[in-house]
Amino acid sequence: MNHNKNVNCYNDNFRKMMVEFYHSSQKDKDLSSKYGVSDVTIYSWIKKFTPVELDDGSSITHRLEQNHKNKCENYKRKMKY
Repeated sequence: MNHNKNVNCYNDNFRKMMVEFYHSSQKDKDLSSKYGVSDVTIYSWIKKFTPVELDDGSSITHRLEQNHKNKCENYKRKMKY
């Protein structure tokens, strides 16, 4: 099993901060160069963390956050073995 894939698990506050910066009219390329995160990663965070309200008034953002946490935790567990 090859574990050489470079996986960064940024904390929730950092990812949300990047999305907030983007929504406050900061350019993705500027954020990428300033914080060392690829623009592709920033786009994926925008897609994941921009709240999408459902008809019942709830949001799917929380579910996506929890999914990412689980993936990071599972990867870290695998790397220990």
